[in-house]
Amino acid sequence: MYAIVEIAGQQFKVKKEQQLFVNRLEQNEGSKIEFNNVLFIDNNGKIIIGNPKISGAKVTAKIITHSKADKVVVFKKKRRKGYRVKNGHRQSVSKIEIENIFEKSEDSPKTAKKTTTAKKTTAAKKTTAAKKTTAAKKTTAAKKTTAAKKTTAAKKTTAAKKTTAAKKTTAAKK
Repeated sequence: MYAIVEIAGQQFKVKKEQQLFVNRLEQNEGSKIEFNNVLFIDNNGKIIIGNPKISGAKVTAKIITHSKADKVVVFKKKRRKGYRVKNGHRQSVSKIEIENIFEKSEDSPKTAKKTTTAKKTTAAKKTTAAKKTTAAKKTTAAKKTTAAKKTTAAKKTTAAKKTTAAKKTTAAKK
C-alpha cells in the first residue's frame, strides 16, 4: 500500500514505515503529524484518486530529526570580465517516518455528495439571476449614453450651422 501526499508544498510517494527528508516542518522532534492532502492511494490494486484530494484520507508521521541538507554551491562567472562569485547554502530539512496511511470512510461521501449538489444548484441559480440583472442594467445604461451622445452631437451640428450661416450673412453685407 502506498499513497501520494503533499507535504510542505511538495508531493511524495510514501509507504508505511518509510523514512524521508522533507522541507523543514514547524513541529518539534518526536511529535506526530497528520497530512490531510492525500492525492492518491493504491491499496494492493484498489486505486483511489482524489479530485484534487481524497476527503477523509490522511497519513500520519513522526518527526525524527531536524537537520540541514548537503551544501549547494552557487558559482557565477562572466567571462573576460574578471567577475567570479562563489556562494553556497544548506537547506533546512526534517527527517520523518510514515507511521500509517488511512483511507476515507465509505459512509460519509454519499451524504456529502447530496449536500454539495444541492449547494451547487442554488449557487448556480443565484449567479445566473445576478448575471441577468447586471446585463440588463448595462444595456439600459449603454442606451442612455448613446442617446445622450446623439442629442449633444445634433445640438453641436445645428449650432455650427447657425454660426456659419451668420458668418456668411455678415460677410455678404460687407
